[in-house]
Amino acid sequence: MNPLIIAAIVVGALVVAAVAISVARGRRRERLQKDFGPEYEHAVREAQGDHGKAESALLKREKRVEKLDIRPLAPEQRARFADDWQQVQAKFVDDPQRSIALADALVAEVMKARGYPVEDFEQRAGDLSVEHPQLVQNYRSAHEIAVRHTRGDAGTEDLRHAVIGYRALFEELLRAEQPEMAH
Repeated sequence: MNPLIIAAIVVGALVVAAVAISVARGRRRERLQKDFGPEYEHAVREAQGDHGKAESALLKREKRVEKLDIRPLAPEQRARFADDWQQVQAKFVDDPQRSIALADALVAEVMKARGYPVEDFEQRAGDLSVEHPQLVQNYRSAHEIAVRHTRGDAGTEDLRHAVIGYRALFEELLRAEQPEMAH
C-alpha cells in the first residue's frame, strides 16, 4: 500500500479520535454544569480556573457519594430534628450568635444520621453538592458567616441570613426520602 495513503488514514483516524474526545469532554462538562449548578463554578474557582481539574474533582465526589450509605430519616428522627430546629429558631431572638452554632451543629447531626461523613466542613459541602447542588451554596454562605461571626465580623442581619441558609438545607435533608443523584 502506498505510504501516502497509510499516512492519510492514520492522520484521519487521529482527527476523528481528537474530535470524539473533544465532544465527549464537552458533553461531560455540560452534564456537570447542569448537575452541579453554581457548585461547578465554585469547583472551577477552587481549581484556579482549571476546568479539567475541577471536573475531575466533581466526578470524584460523585463516585465517593455513590459509595456512601445515604438513607432517609426514620419518622421519629425527623420529628425530633424538626423539634430541635424549632428550638434553634426560637433561640435566635434572644441569642442569635448561639443559634448559629446550634444550627450548624444540627445540620451536621442530621447529615450524620442520614449517613454522610461529617468530620470536615469542605468534605461535607462537597458530599452535599452531589445530591443537593442548589442548596450547598447556601450552606457554604451560612458557614462562612458563622466563621466571620467568631472573628466579630458578622452582624445580626448576617446571622439572620445564615439561619435562613441553614434552614433551607436542613429542611431539604429532613424531607429527603432517598438519595437523589444529580445525574
